[in-house]
Amino acid sequence: MSRTFVGMPPFPTAARSSTKDGQLRANLTHATHTIRDKRAKAVAELDDWAELREAGKRIKDHTLRHLDHYLEQLEASVTAAGGQVHWAADAAEANRIVTELVRATGETEVVKVKSMATQEIELNEALAKAGISAYETDLAELIVQLGDDLPSHILVPAIHKNRSEIRDIFQDAMGRWGRPAPEGLTDRPAELAEAARLHLREKFLRAKVGISGANFMIAETGTLVVLESEGNGRMCLTLPETLISVVGIEKVLPRWQDLEVFLQLLPRSSTAERMNPYTSTWTGTSDGDGPQRFHLVLVDNGRTDTLADTVGRQALRCIRCSACLNVCPVYERAGGHAYGSAYPGPIGAILTPQLRGVESELDASLPYASSLCGACYEVCPVAIDIPEVLVHLRERVAEGGGHRDGHRVEGAVMRATTWLFDHPAALGAVERAAGAMRGLVPRRLPEKLPLPGPAKAWNDSRDLPELPEESFRDWWKKREQRGSGE
Repeated sequence: MSRTFVGMPPFPTAARSSTKDGQLRANLTHATHTIRDKRAKAVAELDDWAELREAGKRIKDHTLRHLDHYLEQLEASVTAAGGQVHWAADAAEANRIVTELVRATGETEVVKVKSMATQEIELNEALAKAGISAYETDLAELIVQLGDDLPSHILVPAIHKNRSEIRDIFQDAMGRWGRPAPEGLTDRPAELAEAARLHLREKFLRAKVGISGANFMIAETGTLVVLESEGNGRMCLTLPETLISVVGIEKVLPRWQDLEVFLQLLPRSSTAERMNPYTSTWTGTSDGDGPQRFHLVLVDNGRTDTLADTVGRQALRCIRCSACLNVCPVYERAGGHAYGSAYPGPIGAILTPQLRGVESELDASLPYASSLCGACYEVCPVAIDIPEVLVHLRERVAEGGGHRDGHRVEGAVMRATTWLFDHPAALGAVERAAGAMRGLVPRRLPEKLPLPGPAKAWNDSRDLPELPEESFRDWWKKREQRGSGE
């Protein structure tokens, strides 16, 4: 599989293929149900979870309203602590900046902490074009990279692979990237983890440059924060001589005190843990301790445009916990690759079209990759109303004409419906005519009827609604007349 999402088909086409993969569906069902059950128990332990959720929402909303102020404060704090801040308007600029920073060190290898921002801008591919090898050190990311695959989940990028598939990848690919897998490797979790540990150890000890993202940035001190479960991130953040952190501008928080809320929300929502196993923080540089050169690359890449959308901006509250993926019936069946983006699942269906726009057929299809059941909103730790944003984006796609006949048909139907509702006499005539003909209307139209694509798909999967004998307005009018006569 290609190591880039560029050129992926629209969601319906990709999902049509992935839903036929029985092994993929079995892997996803087992993993998502396990994670969601653990998360529900972890969240239920806190009596004040609703208050924490509201606090997280309020902090994020406040920060987004004053984002320019806090970003300037962050830049001043990082610079005062010995770091250097770079601003990137888009993915191309961010990749160029990071590539030049690595080249300036004279190195051709880097180790990486798991980072959604670098996946979003496809940094690994850009570094490879410049002759620089980027080694992923998160276990799941390592599996994906060795398998020449793409991530399919925000928290567990290799969620679509089972243990035997992972063993095969280690046996086939580890030797090409460094230390080979041990002879006789089985699919026992302890053996797989030990193989990865030995393979990565030589990378940690050799690398002079580390690249990370950050879960949060504290404006008042210039401190960056990474939460992870394996300890690989801490190795990348402390051993190299140069550290380059690539972070989206929405990750800033005003104060240290604000971090308290998110250190409770994020672990329970993502890994169902009461607290995170490894929480690393760093502020600039310190003589003789850790990286001696620190660069922070702040990435916009569509975030300012998203912030300007009064409905869609709530997507920028996301703390990348992936709880919405684990409860989504569409994600569970289609898998993450079908979304064609580093951000799969419900949050990807609203974040990607806002960051990239809805001009392409793929991005225009994403707001429709949902049943609108609302489960994603119920579990979101910062109360992002994902169904509201999905409907909002669907409206944008339909108004723009869309890329499929279905969008044009939808637009024509909505215009006709609007006209009908604006003319009560015509609406009443249609309702009475429909009531009089109710006996002639079948429960389902013949399958061989030459309906256009979306209408045929609708007819194949649904019964026609049963028409009432009389309309509500006629029933109400008769009721009022009976009442006035009594």
